[in-house]
Amino acid sequence: MNKRELLYTIKPENHNKQDLRELLQQHPEIQFVSLMGVDFAGNDTDEKIPIKLFLEDMDAFLNSECAAQTDGSSVVLPGIATLNDARVDMVVDKDVNWFVDYNFEHFDNNGRMVGTLRLPCFLLHNGEYVCSRSILKNTLAYLEKEILDIFAKHEVIPGLEHIKAEDIDHLVFTSATELEFWVKSPTETTSLEALSSSQIMQEQYWQRTRGNVRTALEQSVEMLDLYGLEPEMGHKECGGVKGQIDANGHMTHVNEQLEIDWKFASGIQPGDNELLARTIVKEVFRMNGLEVSFQAKPIPGVAGSGEHTHVGIAAKMKNGKMVNLFAPKDMREDFLSAIGYGALMGMLKNYEVTNPIVSCTMDSLNRLKPGFEAPVCIVTSLGQSPENPSRNRTILAGLIRDLNSPMATRVEMRSPNPYTNTYIATAAFYLCCLDGIKACVESGKTLKEMEAEISKKAGEEGFYLEKDRQYRTENDVFEDFSEEERAQIFGAPPATVWENLQAFEQYPEKLQALTAGNILKPEYIASFREGALIRWKTELQSRLLPESAQAVASMKRLHNAETCTDWDLSMWAKVNGLRARLAKDSFAEKSLFTRMRNALATGDYDTASKMNVEICAALEELKKIYHVYQQNIID
Repeated sequence: MNKRELLYTIKPENHNKQDLRELLQQHPEIQFVSLMGVDFAGNDTDEKIPIKLFLEDMDAFLNSECAAQTDGSSVVLPGIATLNDARVDMVVDKDVNWFVDYNFEHFDNNGRMVGTLRLPCFLLHNGEYVCSRSILKNTLAYLEKEILDIFAKHEVIPGLEHIKAEDIDHLVFTSATELEFWVKSPTETTSLEALSSSQIMQEQYWQRTRGNVRTALEQSVEMLDLYGLEPEMGHKECGGVKGQIDANGHMTHVNEQLEIDWKFASGIQPGDNELLARTIVKEVFRMNGLEVSFQAKPIPGVAGSGEHTHVGIAAKMKNGKMVNLFAPKDMREDFLSAIGYGALMGMLKNYEVTNPIVSCTMDSLNRLKPGFEAPVCIVTSLGQSPENPSRNRTILAGLIRDLNSPMATRVEMRSPNPYTNTYIATAAFYLCCLDGIKACVESGKTLKEMEAEISKKAGEEGFYLEKDRQYRTENDVFEDFSEEERAQIFGAPPATVWENLQAFEQYPEKLQALTAGNILKPEYIASFREGALIRWKTELQSRLLPESAQAVASMKRLHNAETCTDWDLSMWAKVNGLRARLAKDSFAEKSLFTRMRNALATGDYDTASKMNVEICAALEELKKIYHVYQQNIID
C-alpha cells in the first residue's frame, strides 16, 4: 500500500456535492463519516456513520442545522444541555480542512487502510452555538471588527504609522501549538531517581532517538506532512532515561519525553490541527508497541509536558501584502507596536481569569511548579534591547522576535498543556489582548511610554497595569527571586483547581475582558467552571484519596528487633506518625483523608482545597522519609 495514494485532507474549496462525490468515489477506502464537535472540556465527538448514508443525504449533512444529534449526557455542557433539555444539534463547518482518520489495523479488499472522514462541526442548543469551536470563531470575528474600528478611529497608531485603515482588506489571526509528550514501554516503571538524575545531567536533551521510538517519531512526522500540517521538527525533550536493547535487538525499558512541532495556521484551524496531531501520535506510537501520555505531569518530580501556544495578528492589505500588527515599523528601535504592547499587557493583566481555562485540572497545576522550566508567575521578558531579543524560558508570556523577519513577531504563552482546551484558551488570550490594545491605543502614549508601562516596578502607578504588580523581568524567575518575592511582586499562583476557579468571582473587572462582545458568555464560563469543579471533586474522591491510601498502606515496617538501630526506630516513628496523620482516625482527631472526604460530601470546597494542599505536602514528605528509612535497611 502506497500511503501517498490515500486521501488525507479535503480543502474548503472542495466542500461541495460534486467534488465530494468524485473524491469519495475515487477513494472507496473511506467507509465512514464522523462529526467532530468539541465541548467545553475539550472533548471531541466521534461516531461511525456509513459513508453511503452521507452520499445519499449529502444536503442534510452540508446545508442543514442538524447533520446529526447528540445529547447533554454525551458532551460536557453542564447547566446548558441538561437532562431535561438535552438535544444538541451538530452543524458541519465547511470553512476548515476536513481530515480522513485512517485505521492502521483495518484494511479493505484492496489492502488500503479503512478511513473515516471527520467533519468538524459546531454544537447548537436551542438555536445558540454552545461549543469550543464556535466560541473561538465568533471571538475572532468580533476582534476583527473591533480592531478595524480602532484603525478607523485613530489615524496614527504608534509603530504602525505606515498602515492606514482604508488599505486593510481583512485581519488574519495566526496561532500555533506544539506537542510535548512522554512515551514508554507498556510495562516500564523507571525509578524516579533515575529520571531525575538524567534530567539534572541533561542526558536526554536533543539526543538521538533509537529503535521503535525513532521509527514512531519519524512515522508521526511523515503522517503530519501527508495531512498538510507542515511539521517542522520532531526531537527529544528534557525528560527520560536511555532505553535498553534486548537480545533480539529490540528496544526495551523505554521511558522518554519527545516533542513535535508543526506550522502555524489561522482562524480555528490550529485547534483542529492539534486534535489531529494528538490522534496521529498516539496511534503511530501504539502501533510500534509504545504508550503515549499527553498528561501535563505524568511523572512527579521530573519535567512535565507543555503545549506552548503562540498568538499573533496580521493585516492582509488590499495590495496583497501581509503586515504583522505586533511588529513596529522600526524593529531595531522598538520591541513592539502599540497593538503588540497592548496585546501583551492585556494577556498579563487579565491572566488570573484566563488561568482557570488554561489550567483546570490537578494534573495541569502539578506541572506549574518551580524548577521544571514551567511558568509560575504572571510575567514577561522582552530582551535587553530591541536588538537583543529575549529567550527567557522562566516567564509566562514570551515575546518572540526576529529582527530580519517582522512577520515572526508573536507572543508565546508557556502555560498551556496538551490537554488545555486550545479553542477556548486561544479565544480568552485574544479577548484579553483586545482589552490591552484598546487601552494602549486610546492612551495616546508613545511606544517608549508603553515600554515603560510594561517595565514598571511593583508600587509604581501605570495608565493600565496594576500598581502593586511587576510584569517584566529579564532575570531568571526561579533563581533570582525567592518564593516570597515572586508572590509579592508577580502574584501568588493558585495551589488547587478550586483556588484557580475562584478567580472568576475574585476579579469581576478582569472577567469583563473575557465577556466582552458577549461571546464567551457568563453562562458559558459558569458551565466551564462547573465541569472543571466536577472533574476536580471526582479526581479527589476517586483517584487522589484511594491512590494515596494505597501508597500509605504499602509503606510497611522493614526493620526487625534484632538488627535495628536507634536511627531505624527514629525514622520509622516519623514515617508512622505521618501515616497516621494522613490515614488513621481516632476519637480525638480525624485523619486528613477523612477530613477531605467530609468536606467534599458537604460541599465545603474551601476546606477540601486546603486538605488537597496539606495531603499532597504530607505525602511528598512521607515518601522522602520512607525512602531514607529504606536506604538504611540491609537485612
